[in-house]
Amino acid sequence: MARVYQSGTLNTSSLVVPNLYVQIVQPQSLTLTGVSTGRIGIVGTAGWGPVNTPTVVGTMSDYLRNFGPKQATETDAGLAIDIAALQGASDFRVVRVTDGADTASTATLSGVGIAAKYTGTAGNAITVALSAATSGSGFSLTVSHKTLGQFVYSGVDWPALKAAVVADTTAIISIALSSTVPEIVAGTAVLAGGGDGGAPGTSAFVGLSAGSGTGMYALQAQGCAIALLHGLADPTSWTDQASFGLQEGVYLIATGPAGDTISTSVAAKAAGGLDSYAVKVMHGDWLWWQDDTNGLCLVPPQAFVAGCLAALTPAQSSLNKQLYGIVGSQRAGLSSGSATYSDAELEQLFDAGIDLICNPAPGGAYWAVRCGHNSSSQINLWGDNYTRMTNFLAETLVSGMGAYVGELINASLFGNIRASILGLLSGLVSQGILGTPDGSLPYAVVCDTTNNTSARTALGYVQCDVQVQYQGINEKFIVNLQGGSSVTVSTSSGSV
Repeated sequence: MARVYQSGTLNTSSLVVPNLYVQIVQPQSLTLTGVSTGRIGIVGTAGWGPVNTPTVVGTMSDYLRNFGPKQATETDAGLAIDIAALQGASDFRVVRVTDGADTASTATLSGVGIAAKYTGTAGNAITVALSAATSGSGFSLTVSHKTLGQFVYSGVDWPALKAAVVADTTAIISIALSSTVPEIVAGTAVLAGGGDGGAPGTSAFVGLSAGSGTGMYALQAQGCAIALLHGLADPTSWTDQASFGLQEGVYLIATGPAGDTISTSVAAKAAGGLDSYAVKVMHGDWLWWQDDTNGLCLVPPQAFVAGCLAALTPAQSSLNKQLYGIVGSQRAGLSSGSATYSDAELEQLFDAGIDLICNPAPGGAYWAVRCGHNSSSQINLWGDNYTRMTNFLAETLVSGMGAYVGELINASLFGNIRASILGLLSGLVSQGILGTPDGSLPYAVVCDTTNNTSARTALGYVQCDVQVQYQGINEKFIVNLQGGSSVTVSTSSGSV
């Protein structure tokens, strides 16, 4: 009887029985799907939520449910989410950090200890109410918070109510029972005593890489294309951020201290020795933001830049892209910000590898990133687009090409490797992410016997050489105008 086999499960070299053998052969070349370039990792403070644990957030509602109300502090992660979302970002991984002095709110109800699930001041607004069940026997425990939501648990006694709370993974309280459980009595209590602690220092924001990581390192393997330590204005952290960015393929957006001068900003970057395409340093001219919860706030520029980049393809630059929600800056005050920086001042910053947000922009009287460079001093590396495209391509290859490890080294393998990478690159051309002014192919992929000799393949090595030409960014646009009654105009193809 004929049999059907999956390719590779039938040993065709040792068949004895005459028969029909059908092998199902899967397509060999992998289709590479580009990794996300819009995910932003945010390390900041909050009045609620898990500490040093990356949490998925897509909207402001998600943030409020997980981290409580926004706070009027320069390091508040909620402000960063709100700002970045207004620029078009919609995919975040948020890591809450504290100084370690944070405490959880507590209360006693009917002789039983109730504690907030997380530390922070948001827990002080949690109300717990115990009442007789409206139908049947037993009691209902209603836990409510204006932002975190309302939860109702039912049970005939305290052990049953505790079990119901434990079974709810979204619960915002915990119940502690002693060996002698008190009689259950209806009542109401409001949790109190929760605190955020002091302002976290640089070490809390940067964190440690051991285990699942803390602070910035909690963003390891989270697929973030962009990240920021919101409100951390310590230049000594910039090299650590650069190291993390290179290791994880993440573009870090850093900032100088609020109200920083140009000379101090330039000196701080030089003193730290930062020269890396993995970090974009923003000048410490912080921005005024009209928050819907906290009113007028002075905020760091990082979230505006991160949100702008997240909404763009990796081939593009933040240069001259209009930013939203800015009502002023420290330099300009609460105004349009017209002519806030001279060309000489801008040149001083840009030569040092420092960018800034100001108004006007080359395109008009609006707030925008003014340079579009990272902190590298090398002209072929300093564009936003270099960092983003390089990380995008490298992470995409890492995510898919490993499937070829363990395969037999032959012409089919070489062809399949080329097909996978060429398919990715040709797709990027069709999307406008890759391209050249003259329409020629902006890439080349070599994986054959010319770069894989028998001596190398015999040792188990396979090499694929990929060259990709990125699109340039129009930074210095020159228009030559010749006018006058004596000018003789001649036309040619493309001039009219």
